[in-house]
Amino acid sequence: MIKKVIFIFVSLLLISCGKDPSPKPYGELRLEYPAPKYQKFENDCAYTFEYSDFASITPAKKPCWFYLNYPKMKAKLFVTYYPIQNDFADHIKEAEKMVYEHTIKASSIDTKSFEYPEKKVYGNFYELKGQSASNLQFYITDSTKHFVTAYLYFNTRPKPDSLAPAVNYIKNDMKHLLDTFEWKK
Repeated sequence: MIKKVIFIFVSLLLISCGKDPSPKPYGELRLEYPAPKYQKFENDCAYTFEYSDFASITPAKKPCWFYLNYPKMKAKLFVTYYPIQNDFADHIKEAEKMVYEHTIKASSIDTKSFEYPEKKVYGNFYELKGQSASNLQFYITDSTKHFVTAYLYFNTRPKPDSLAPAVNYIKNDMKHLLDTFEWKK
């Protein structure tokens, strides 16, 4: 009887031996957003564009300045407008200064120029990688009368991996905004 108990005990020890269990990483929340439906932004300003119905627009401090709010993402796209009055170069410098102030935290900055000559829409689109406070920025101009800038900010600590789905969603919205941007006559 004792031999059988010892045999079973040793057998169980041999069978149960194996790799030590390793802790599993915590799962991350998978964020998926609805396919955007675009609507035209009509205003009394010198420009118009289309924006996602996932965002709402609220006025900012000055005329023709707006926030495109993405409340479920805790994000805001801050849009500003300046009339050009012999200060075109100053507006370009200020827009680039806003981008390059983030070089301390950004691991890289991708710049893409765009132009739609038939609509007199020209500008640069900036994508800042890394732990930058503003991930996406652009400026639009007709180079003679109007200058528009936009800066994306999240109301949270910059975590590139966690924010990536929201940044990509808003990036596509911003590209659609640029594609549909027009100056009023």
